Amino acid sequence: MKVLITGGEGQLGRAIYEKMKNTSDVIKLSKEKLDITKQQTVYDVFQDVKPDYVFHTAAYTAVDQCEESKTKAFQVNSIGALNVANASKSVGSIMIYISSDYVFDGTKSTPYEVTDSPNPKSVYGLSKWLGEELVLNTIPESYVVRTSWLYGHGGKNFVNTVLKFATSQKEVKVVSDQIGSPTYVNDLVDVLLQLITKPYGIYQIRNDGQCSWYDFAKAIYEKVGTDSNLVQPITTKEYGAVAPRPQFSILNLNKLEASNIKIPRRWDIALRSYLTKEGFHDCWSKSKTNYEVL
Repeated sequence: MKVLITGGEGQLGRAIYEKMKNTSDVIKLSKEKLDITKQQTVYDVFQDVKPDYVFHTAAYTAVDQCEESKTKAFQVNSIGALNVANASKSVGSIMIYISSDYVFDGTKSTPYEVTDSPNPKSVYGLSKWLGEELVLNTIPESYVVRTSWLYGHGGKNFVNTVLKFATSQKEVKVVSDQIGSPTYVNDLVDVLLQLITKPYGIYQIRNDGQCSWYDFAKAIYEKVGTDSNLVQPITTKEYGAVAPRPQFSILNLNKLEASNIKIPRRWDIALRSYLTKEGFHDCWSKSKTNYEVL
């Protein structure tokens, strides 16, 4: 099986590569090696590689920057996805497009179903939703996978950011009124590899359970042995982010269960596994220093 990974140097792309490299012919391409916004470049690469499967993980994920760089957001997340879909279709590749919980507006109080109508509040969310539509309309024999609050090894993410503050024993303010589900990339990859044997369409994958960003940060502090009281709650309004975020973005996992795929483990158990692999132990003293805001 020949596999192509776009965004191959991102945290998800690397995790897919590590999982598949010993059993498949896997090619991971960074944005420097494959600029998905260039249609002819993408087409040429696909004609050369002719992959059986394409994991399209490349994306512009800086949510606040997307509001200020709208053209780039749509070029990468929408047109880029279309270019990959067209190239996949031209060589008969099966495409797996990674989308986001941000396609929803966050106004529900129950988990979002696969069939719920997206209503993104941000440019980022809108660009990912448009990417979904372009992929599915271009190549119905594909998978759209929505996930949430993703973190992995070696990437720039919430967990690694909070760890820097925790290991320095700093106080930090974290938003407490946005509810979602953290997703460990290794667990996401395990499900993705099961998914490609199932019927095409839209799926949602996350770790089990839910929490706020504040709860998530406190758990990180606790699991590395730092006083979790150093984490202080702040409202979304007080934080003042440029881009609006969904206040509730839990993704319903019924379709996974209906497909006989086991729901990934609880987010807090996955977090402990991640931290263990990163070499963290309960070894930091509990003290307060200066104040930081996330």
